[in-house]
Amino acid sequence: MSWVLRPWFLRLGAQELFQPIWFDRIGLEWRRNAARIWSISPELLEQEWLAMEQAFDKANVSRWPNPTSVPTLKYSDEKDWHVIQTAWHIKQARPEARVGIMTYNIKDFSRSELRQLDIDLWDQDRLLSSWWDANQTALLGTLTDAIAELVHQGRRPSALLTDFLKRERLFRFNKLLRPGPSEKRTINA
Repeated sequence: MSWVLRPWFLRLGAQELFQPIWFDRIGLEWRRNAARIWSISPELLEQEWLAMEQAFDKANVSRWPNPTSVPTLKYSDEKDWHVIQTAWHIKQARPEARVGIMTYNIKDFSRSELRQLDIDLWDQDRLLSSWWDANQTALLGTLTDAIAELVHQGRRPSALLTDFLKRERLFRFNKLLRPGPSEKRTINA
């Protein structure tokens, strides 16, 4: 997850708009890929991971009691079975909860396989857009705070809010902001 989306979603999780959940293997993948894609030092990524673990101390499914079985998967990409198993683990622990996988790699997951497990599949843009009507203030506030912090830390240059959203491939969400003053809102440190 990108350096804009991750802090934004963590802020939304802190406001209890949703509950972030992960697994040790997902964290290892994120750190490895972030270091490779964005040339970020492993030390900084480790600090970020530890901060996430501290802020959401119940989010890591690896620390929950192990389920007695795992789902049989056949049609989803084998490289992502651990993601499905993480969601399934949550569903086993909390059958009443709405559980979903959030990813841009929708094509790697079999929707019918996930439906059988009662697990949703969302891309970030659709999920955020679906929250818009009921949570505009929280969405905009946490987004601008997350970006302002990144700009202040020198991780991102100042830019129009819509430019950040386009870079993150949040085209639907970006359309929800138009027309209005937010389109011209520049995020500065």
